[in-house]
Amino acid sequence: MGFKFREPLTINQGTGVTVVPNNTELFGEVSPSQTITISIAQDLEPTSNIIFNVINASSQFIIDNESMVLQNGLISGSVNLVGDISTTENLIVNGDMTISGDTIANKIESKLSQSITIFESGSSIFGDSSDDTHQFSGSVLISGSLSLSSNNVVREISNDTTLGDSNSVAVVTENALKNYLDDGTDDINTYLRKCFTHTGSFLNSNTSSFTAVTASAPSSLTSTSESDFMFFINGQMMEHDSITIQQSGSIFNLQIDSAGIGYDLVSDDEIVGFGKFNS
Repeated sequence: MGFKFREPLTINQGTGVTVVPNNTELFGEVSPSQTITISIAQDLEPTSNIIFNVINASSQFIIDNESMVLQNGLISGSVNLVGDISTTENLIVNGDMTISGDTIANKIESKLSQSITIFESGSSIFGDSSDDTHQFSGSVLISGSLSLSSNNVVREISNDTTLGDSNSVAVVTENALKNYLDDGTDDINTYLRKCFTHTGSFLNSNTSSFTAVTASAPSSLTSTSESDFMFFINGQMMEHDSITIQQSGSIFNLQIDSAGIGYDLVSDDEIVGFGKFNS
């Protein structure tokens, strides 16, 4: 049994719905029979993948039995991204964010609980004020330089016990400093203990010669001079104002100012020197 309409029935297609034939009058029981097809662009099976261009929700949008909820600009639940995500504004994550792959950025900056800035060039900044404390557990390997301030740079830690480089950008170890001071102290003590006596030989009326070498003073002390010696002629001390000394190879010469001292040397005078001879 068919139906016959008192007035023609017209079905018009709308957004997302296709009607064939569209906007056509249907009269019901007529011959030949009239067939109309109503369809949408996507399959609506439970296992179908449905794509929406725009979704508008008044309060919230629930996905997969509330495993993820979109509400008031917030995403609640877990999100697994298989492809790319692009943002033109800031991305704010209130919870934890785990990234299994690489993170590539022009600049990564961490604030609040810690202040860390990592630049694309490889440079990094830890902390944001001079009272920050940074703790490292384990070893720290530095291949470049360490700047303590804008004017103080440390490039190496030296174990040179001689401190021979005079390096202005090196910090010495305890071992290097101890050995350097010990060596220096030994040299000073050895020099200070050197007080030897030698007898001179007559050369001429104003020169007496000694087979001796002057002791060399350590670099931290004043160089050995005439003031480090006393000279005696026949048991009488000679005045320093009228004598000079000169080292010539292994020969030590004592020269006198005859006019200043008031006499000349003669061959049978005994000249004795006492002071900083090397041995």
